[in-house]
Amino acid sequence: MALHTPVTDRILGAVQRTHGCDLDTLTNSLSDLSWSQVFLEVDRLSRQGQVQVTLDTGGRYLIRLPEYKEGSATHYVRP
Repeated sequence: MALHTPVTDRILGAVQRTHGCDLDTLTNSLSDLSWSQVFLEVDRLSRQGQVQVTLDTGGRYLIRLPEYKEGSATHYVRP
């Protein structure tokens, strides 16, 4: 299990509380962090599958937690 930094925890907490938000709103809610700090951490979290980043029709990047549905995981059985 990867260790979370305070920045990671704050970003994940903010996204969870808002049930998803755009990158600018997230950056504004974490006003003591620079846009670059937030962007780099969101990028890392996205690559690890901890958040999903999508582009909406207005050109904003939306960040949300991935949806995990029970039974949706693929299970592989070794022969």
